[in-house]
This record gives sequence, structure tokens and C-alpha cells, in this order.
Amino acid sequence: MQPYSELSLSAQTAYAQLFDATRAAELTRTVSSLNGSFAKKAVKGRTYWYFQHTDLSGKLRQLYIGPDSAEIRELIAQSKTPSPRQALQPLARSALALGCAGVLARHFRVVRRLSEYGFFHAGGVLIGTHAFLTYGNMLGVRWGEAARTQDVDFAHSGKNMAVALPSNIEIDTHGAVESLKMGFLPAMGATGKAGATYLIPRDPDFQLDFVTSLHRGGETPYEHPKLGIALQPLKFMEYLIEDIAQAALFCDEGAVVVNVPTPARYGLHKLLVYGERTGTFLQKANKDILQAAALLTYFRAHRAWEAEKAWEDLVSRGRGWTTRVRESMKVLDRVAPYLEAGDWLKIPGTSGTKSKAGRARAKPVVKKTRNPK
Repeated sequence: MQPYSELSLSAQTAYAQLFDATRAAELTRTVSSLNGSFAKKAVKGRTYWYFQHTDLSGKLRQLYIGPDSAEIRELIAQSKTPSPRQALQPLARSALALGCAGVLARHFRVVRRLSEYGFFHAGGVLIGTHAFLTYGNMLGVRWGEAARTQDVDFAHSGKNMAVALPSNIEIDTHGAVESLKMGFLPAMGATGKAGATYLIPRDPDFQLDFVTSLHRGGETPYEHPKLGIALQPLKFMEYLIEDIAQAALFCDEGAVVVNVPTPARYGLHKLLVYGERTGTFLQKANKDILQAAALLTYFRAHRAWEAEKAWEDLVSRGRGWTTRVRESMKVLDRVAPYLEAGDWLKIPGTSGTKSKAGRARAKPVVKKTRNPK
């Protein structure tokens, strides 16, 4: 198995520039970056400036700017230049041309709209295969398999206040999904209330899932009072989202900054949940193993200490956690025998060390990509 190929130096530089520019654009949003126009009104002999725009819900809004002045007129002049978000498009297209991994445009639009509504500022986290895609760009590699999906998965700490992200911001996540006008409808739960999944009836494979960690309510969806949406509690989710990084998610339409779990923790979490997949979810289980193999292969070769630290945290959570990983490791050994993750991470009950000759035969070939001239 060839888990990944190295991105060229040009591609890695392009992604770094895109990420920096996307973060800068996020921090420098101003009135001039909104789609709208300036208008002035005369009130009792004085002139005042306003900015008219259509908000994310489709309503026409007016923002008061101030009385007519040289400073206001300068702002109006600056508004004619490209907005920071528009300037991201050529950088995103350059990164894609050089080999970085982007996402489907319709998936990007969903993530960008949630970002515009403040979902990530409120502690939201992008998880699943879309997070896995961002890791390739972050780590300077391109994944070989298990890097495509029709689901877009999001998580939030919910009632778990241990996550070091703000949780006191109120946003309308349901309104954000509706404003896309893509045909998403919330799946109804057993109680008749909207669940934590959104589907498009004519395209049932394309769905949005919102999850959180288990709490006293068990697996009953938790209606978050400040997110405006229900979250589905899942096992082991607290481990995944307790350590968060940032990445740029992009397509040829632009880029957006998202919160993602740290990649080493994500890889080990895939081993945790592998055994929980049954029935119709077996296909996802296979993808779990492939993604875990790819990430752990990278970390053993480049940054072993990060995976070791994530493993120490997992072990500290109890025997049941390590037992699940040990069972998944039997499958991982068949998929990636060269990895010998059980020996490397000192996981009890996994396969023993192989001979030097066996290790040499099983060593993966990592394809290197030439820098384009």
C-alpha cells in the first residue's frame, strides 16, 4: 500500500501562503468586504452614510456608517478594491494546480456558510474525511486512498466545557443551512423533533451530520441552546475534539479557516471507532483503517512523538479504550504490516516484532513528487 506521496516544495509553499492569507482575511473583515453598496441620506440639512446589504438570511439591512467626512469617503473608495475573500481565489487555484487537495465546491459552500454564521468561532469543529483532507495539505503530503466522501461532518463540545474553545457565542446554525437553499431538510428524530442530520431528498448521499460527546442524556440528541441545532452524542468524541488545530479548506472558489482535531489524535480515534461500525457502516470502517494507517505511517516517519503523546492520553482513559484499539490493530497489521504500530506505541497484546528481513520487505514506498519547473 502506498499511503501518501510527498507534495512538492512549491505546493507546500502555496498552501502555507493560502493558509496565512485566509487567516488574515478572517481577521480583517470590514464593511467593505460585504456585498452591498453605500448610500447617503440627508437628514435636517446634514448628510449621513449608510451601507446597504443583504444578510445571510436574505433580508435587506442598513448599517449606519457616520456623518459625511473625508474618512468615510476614503472607506467608500477602498470598498472598490477586491475584498480579502476575493483575493483568496487565485491563491486557492494555484495551490490546487500544484497538487494540494481541495474539496468539492458544494461541500466548500456549506462549510463557508457555517463559517460566515460564526460556527467555528463558537467552537465548531470540522471532522471526518474533510478534516483528513486538510491534514495532507498541513503535513505536506497527498493521500492515496480513503480521501473522498459525500458526508460533511461537524462536531461541538456541547455540554463538555473542557474543550478550550469559546462556547458562549449564540448562532443560528439551522438558519445557516437553510440559507444555502440547496434543499437540505433535517431528519426527524423519534420524538418528532429535528435530528442532528440534514439530508437532500433528491440526493440522499449528500448529508450534514452534527455530533458531540456522550453526556448524561445518553445517545438522545442534545438540542444546543446557543447553536440553534441538535447534536448527536457519540462515543469517544471527547477524545477527538479536546485538542484542536486550524487549517484552510478550499476549492477554486476560495478558502476558509476551519477548526480540526489534531491529526495524530484523529488517526488513533479512527482505531477506536473501527469496532463500533456494523451493518451498513462497514464501508466507513474500512475507510477508518485506511486513514489511520496513512496518518500513523506519516507520524512514525516524521513526528513520532506527537502520536506517542496522543496515545498516552488515550491509554489514560481506561482499559476499555485500549482493548478496542488492540482489536483494531489486528486489522491494521494486515493493511499496513510495515507500520508495526503495536510495537512502536507499545500496545499490549498486539503482534510482536518482525525480523529485519520481514520489515524490509514490508516497508512502504513513499512516492516523491518533483518540484515543477
